[in-house]
Amino acid sequence: MIEYLKGEIVELTPATAVIDCQGIGYVVNISVNTYSTIQGKNPCKLYIYEAIREDAYILYGFYDKQERELFLQLISVPGIGGNTARTILSALSPTELYHVINNENVTLLKTVKGIGLKTAQLIIVKLKDKIKFTGETLSLTGTTINIAVQEEAVAALNMLGFAVSTSQKVVIAILKEEPEATVEKVIRLALKRL
Repeated sequence: MIEYLKGEIVELTPATAVIDCQGIGYVVNISVNTYSTIQGKNPCKLYIYEAIREDAYILYGFYDKQERELFLQLISVPGIGGNTARTILSALSPTELYHVINNENVTLLKTVKGIGLKTAQLIIVKLKDKIKFTGETLSLTGTTINIAVQEEAVAALNMLGFAVSTSQKVVIAILKEEPEATVEKVIRLALKRL
């Protein structure tokens, strides 16, 4: 079992990374969130999940254990495979996914490509209790504030004519850099980047 890979990034796309570890190149499937986090970081460390099937040996990589834990929870839901779980984690950050599941926000979960109403409801039903008790959960006070700031900033940028998905990515990046930023500051910084 591989816990993590640490090495030089040889190739990087939003869907995959090739990590050179002691002369061996590993192709690792990654989410867009992991992609944006590891861009420009060399060497990098990815936590790994190995999917071993009769016809394939697939590695999924995550920038932290929290994202990997969410991935494992997602693939435990009937009908959700590795690629669908990766798509969900590409569309929603781990913090957003916790928020969506805990608040039973089916509408936001349905915006993910390949997730319909029944699948979104099934994910929420199966994971609502599990997500609360994972050891890697984020601190609720900081997360709640960040989510409130994030949602307000994205809504404001949307009213200004920017796409929700683009705005979310920029706002999340800003809040990662400055977790204590106010809504006004996040909007100002986002306008410079959009």
